[in-house]
Amino acid sequence: MISRFAVAMFLSVAIASVSQVLLKISAEKHYKTWVREYLNPYVVGGYGLLLVSMLLTVYAYRGMDYKNGPIIESLGNVFVLVLGYFVFGEKISIRKFTGIACIMAGIITFNL
Repeated sequence: MISRFAVAMFLSVAIASVSQVLLKISAEKHYKTWVREYLNPYVVGGYGLLLVSMLLTVYAYRGMDYKNGPIIESLGNVFVLVLGYFVFGEKISIRKFTGIACIMAGIITFNL
């Protein structure tokens, strides 16, 4: 059975991935003033989600082995790739796919 701490870590990684997408959306837009460039809903929301992600990570490490944290954190690369595909229409190249396959193989190998 999966512990609530592992679920919190998984949720933290998913939230951080969404945060990265929000920050990229903001970076692709052009703003009239530098204040709007840094104080817009995407940036504020993105950094707000990063704060929530950090708090969830701190909570998760309270009850799980430290060795399992980086394993779950590495799934963030997979989430960002998938979100980039669906949100931005980014192509998944052979190189990206190979990188994700290596990450997944590492996760599986570590858990054997």
